[in-house]
Amino acid sequence: MSLSRVIPSYDLYGDEATPGWSSSFNFEWIPQRSKIYNWIIQPHRHDSFFQILYLKSGYVDVQIDHIKTRATAPCLLVIPAGHVHGFHFSKTIDGPVVTATQKTLESVASSVMPELLDTIRTPRILSLQSEMRYIVQLMPLFLSLEQESRTHAVGQMAAGMSLLLALLVQVNRISKLSGMSEFQTHHTISRKNQQIEKFRSLIDRDFRKQYSLQIYANEIGVTVGHLSRLCREVLGKSSLEVINARILQEAERELVYTSVSIKQLAHELGFDDDAYFTRFFRKHAGVSPKVFRANYLKKIHGDGVTKKKHSA
Repeated sequence: MSLSRVIPSYDLYGDEATPGWSSSFNFEWIPQRSKIYNWIIQPHRHDSFFQILYLKSGYVDVQIDHIKTRATAPCLLVIPAGHVHGFHFSKTIDGPVVTATQKTLESVASSVMPELLDTIRTPRILSLQSEMRYIVQLMPLFLSLEQESRTHAVGQMAAGMSLLLALLVQVNRISKLSGMSEFQTHHTISRKNQQIEKFRSLIDRDFRKQYSLQIYANEIGVTVGHLSRLCREVLGKSSLEVINARILQEAERELVYTSVSIKQLAHELGFDDDAYFTRFFRKHAGVSPKVFRANYLKKIHGDGVTKKKHSA
């Protein structure tokens, strides 16, 4: 597998990528899609979607960013949004793959268990050879996610998110027991990635203060221009876009999970007035905060969850 000049971004592999807030997730068995492509999934990325693959049988030659290795069942593969990845599966491969919107997972995780953010944001290949007891706990979660993905009922998002969080907790526990994952032993974190992770940590800490790019750059020890180039190279967006995405993520979370007024939310997020916040939100989300909240409540309490294609 080799990287082309332009890395394609997909929703599910082979499907055109779709942006925006997603309220659900996708479940597939690995052979469903890989067999169609002769077991080869060319390098690509998902700008918004996070994936977990569980290999029950077989093996895969996997590429994550510039690292290539072989993963053999039983194992877990964690692919965060934005990371280039490709697979060459053996014909004996079997196991589930779950895809979900990363910013939704991050928003919920940041409230209930912040240490899961590292689990969500870090690529991992976790062998379960010496952790066989976890397979007994993992499979019921995957099977429940499969069942929930087939359900067109009110509350699908809440049930699915609860199951996904439970799955991430298991991944986090396995990571702690396993130490360095197979991927991490092949991958020395580059200085660029270290700087990006520091930038994201600073944003998580300070985004409500509406700091300038200069302040962030000073803390990281780079120029504003260098920081923006780093973000474009590693994350595919400018440094300002990274900050705005974090503010939008928090705004959406507050609108969805709390009854805070729009005026109060604007103040909490560091905006001078609610009109400016509303313009910011509409620019990045496509609708006003009021409409966004109403649409979400209608979806959850009204007609149930509308199924959409997601990323695999």
